[in-house]
Amino acid sequence: MKLGIVGTGNIVKWIAPNLASWGIEVCAISGTPRSEKLMQSMADEYGATGRYTDWHELVRDPNIDTVYVALPNFLHYDVTKAALEAGKDVICEKPLTSKYEEAVELANMAHERGRFLWEAVVTTRQPNYQNIRRLLPHIGTVKMVYSTFSQYSSRYDAFRAGEVLPAFDPAKAGGALMDLGLYTLTFTLGLFGEPQRATYIPNIERNIDTSGVAILEYDGFTAINVCAKDSGTPNQSLIQGIDGWIRMESAPNSCGAVTLHLNDGTEEYVDECLPNMWEAEFRSFKAQQDAGDLQTCEQQMENSLLVCRIQNDIRRKAGIVFPSDEE
Repeated sequence: MKLGIVGTGNIVKWIAPNLASWGIEVCAISGTPRSEKLMQSMADEYGATGRYTDWHELVRDPNIDTVYVALPNFLHYDVTKAALEAGKDVICEKPLTSKYEEAVELANMAHERGRFLWEAVVTTRQPNYQNIRRLLPHIGTVKMVYSTFSQYSSRYDAFRAGEVLPAFDPAKAGGALMDLGLYTLTFTLGLFGEPQRATYIPNIERNIDTSGVAILEYDGFTAINVCAKDSGTPNQSLIQGIDGWIRMESAPNSCGAVTLHLNDGTEEYVDECLPNMWEAEFRSFKAQQDAGDLQTCEQQMENSLLVCRIQNDIRRKAGIVFPSDEE
């Protein structure tokens, strides 16, 4: 994989230094005229020869085969579409788009062109998430699911003071559900599929949700998904069944240690969490690309589209409106 990175934010700083050890070559990086100095410094660090202050130029770079879109939510659609049109595979940070119809369009484009399109949401590719799948049949009929990702945002103080950064800007598809809530929805929907009904009850400040609860109703059980950027708590996920329960001791992005407890007192503890929580997903992207495994990629995209559809539906019903909704 010869990667071009669009963006110079924190997510790039956390991931890019590790890519070479995962077998991925960083060939190009783009920023903006304002961030050119930072972009040049990052390119030096990662060994990228392609250096751009306009992402349009990066997606046309003949030396890259894959574009990694690491920009604010509202820019994902335009960059991903341009990269697919340029014949590149695309890794797009979550959420894939701020509007479901746009996500479907991109997925169809990738399929028609025979290109890989991955949403970079770490949850479903974590080793411990696969352990939950393996253990789930042991607890019998599921009766209750609870997943929380609550983390006091470093940007919330600025928001309270009147400054609106992208994380809390409805014009830039911000908010708790689009960020942390996506992980809880991905956790639940990836295990149990589409619910019969879904509702989002948000805490709204200045037209954006700073926290909220998504309630997914299934046949026989309810899943409670909590997300908060205005307050914190120890994060965990619990799945309760008639024969026992499963607990994951972390937020649903890093997918930490998992405990299976059965009614007869039997317990199994497993923890295959990797030191870097992005390793599993990027290794899986490369493995699929190396093998030409478009089928697995498209199966994973189906789950991303389900999450996007439910997320967009409950957000809109809760009165949280983005500019893309009105286009």
